[in-house]
Amino acid sequence: MIFLLGFSFLAGLVTILAPCMWPMLPIVLSSTVKGTDHKRPLGITVGVMASFAIFTLSVSYLVRLFHFDPNILRIIAVFVIVFLGLTLIVPALTRILEGAVSSLTGKLGIQRQQGSDFKSGLFTGLTLGVIWSPCGGPILASIATLAATGMVTIQVILVTLAYVTGVGLPLFLFTYGGQRLVTKTRFVSAYTGRIQQIFGVIMILTAIAIYFNYDKVLQLKLLSSFPSIGLNGFENSSIVRQELDVLKGKKSLIPSGTSGLFNTNTPAPEFTGITKWLNTDHPLTMRELRGKVILIDFWTYTCINCIRTLPHVTGWYEKYKNEGFTVVGVHTPEFEFEKNTENVKQAISQYHINYPVAQDNNYATWMAYNNHYWPAKYLIDAKGIIRYTHFGEGNYEETEKAIQDLLAESGRGREKEQTLGLPDNTPKNSFTPETYLGSQRMEFYYPDGSLSPGEKNLITPANISDNSFSLGGQWIIENEYAAAQNKAVLILNFFSDKVFLVMRPPDNTLGKVKVFLDDKIVSETNMGDDVKEGVVEVDRDRLYNLINLHGKSGKHLLRLEFMTPGIMLYAFTFG
Repeated sequence: MIFLLGFSFLAGLVTILAPCMWPMLPIVLSSTVKGTDHKRPLGITVGVMASFAIFTLSVSYLVRLFHFDPNILRIIAVFVIVFLGLTLIVPALTRILEGAVSSLTGKLGIQRQQGSDFKSGLFTGLTLGVIWSPCGGPILASIATLAATGMVTIQVILVTLAYVTGVGLPLFLFTYGGQRLVTKTRFVSAYTGRIQQIFGVIMILTAIAIYFNYDKVLQLKLLSSFPSIGLNGFENSSIVRQELDVLKGKKSLIPSGTSGLFNTNTPAPEFTGITKWLNTDHPLTMRELRGKVILIDFWTYTCINCIRTLPHVTGWYEKYKNEGFTVVGVHTPEFEFEKNTENVKQAISQYHINYPVAQDNNYATWMAYNNHYWPAKYLIDAKGIIRYTHFGEGNYEETEKAIQDLLAESGRGREKEQTLGLPDNTPKNSFTPETYLGSQRMEFYYPDGSLSPGEKNLITPANISDNSFSLGGQWIIENEYAAAQNKAVLILNFFSDKVFLVMRPPDNTLGKVKVFLDDKIVSETNMGDDVKEGVVEVDRDRLYNLINLHGKSGKHLLRLEFMTPGIMLYAFTFG
């Protein structure tokens, strides 16, 4: 944890040099010229730190509690900045405001204290913290994701505080230095009044730019002009990634402290909170299944990793079902549309699943097993004890041998038997990681790491970094997905053999997407199974195969042009 706190502080420290910080600096500098006390820069700094930390950690709770659009806070902040700019241009406004405050506090019987530089700076900083969207590396992206999913722990709070402390130190030096320059330099101080008015205009123009989201356009242009600003590269180190996995509550793929084929020994939880049972005429219970060897398979039908495991799972079921073995597929949806029973039934038919499937739409059984992965396999012996677990793809032969051993142990199977021998299609190379397009789990958007929910008018940059994506044209960003609108474009810089994308069509309409690879319409040689003549038709909620390089993995640029508005994009996966 101490390493993660240190890296979080460093990530915040270098943010002052990143383009995402630059649109805020004119407002910060403008606010410092109004006073001469160093308490004002301190107030601004503390306000930005406090506001950003609180907003990041609590906005998801507030949205769920009060059902409001979080963008309204940004709009309010913009109008506050405009008013602050006007007070610099027209000093009489400050006197009117102070008179109104004095009158109000007098009526309330409150004695107004002198020396309000810190308080006014704090107010400005609190406002700025709401509108500032820092360049999100893995650390900040993890904080935002955990906050959005309600997993705010003391460790998450400490990491957030370390980050904002790193931001605060150079920010204070900048604001204090700017104030000293204006007030102590003889030539400059002679024109303080005029400088305040100029800065007031700058504040208003900056606020207008923020209102129309031009600050994001400016960031894109700055990053295109200064591509060498990769100041947070250390966040991608293995030690940081490992610490972030711990922060997220992820366990290692192979449980620690175990040896041999069987790697765990815990009672199997009961099925709980199941929305609907499929492929069976009644709800199943662990008590009813006692005496059988059971494989619990957590999956979801748009997960490419799950799809690649299904031939093995269905094969095991068909091979051993008459020897005291069964499979229960627990379908736990990753996206809201995957809760639709008809969609799940269609997937069951498509992948020839004959064993019982439980729809775990509310994650009740998922949480009972303390699961974190798609796919995840829990092998349970005839006494109801979980004896073997495996997360992700692969280890098929090992898993089947564990099935055989437990069947032999129960006296109903044969201990030594040939395994299925199906090919293992688990990707062997290090591909671009799974990439989510909804704001709740977005972390690879270029240049800011993520986008807040709402309507966006975006411009794609000339270049984007490896394993990242960017958007152009009009989009509506939601928690789970990004919906393409007028002239919508997506570019993705990936390293892989195959590219898959979970998409959903517009309501009652067939969606069409034009696919380009390395700035050329994708050829028949490289197009995925769902692409015909360079176009993919989005006809239902599912996973679409866009690119297939037939084993020739490499670095490429994917460009999608959306011919139909309203198509919803959820996540890229690679193989």
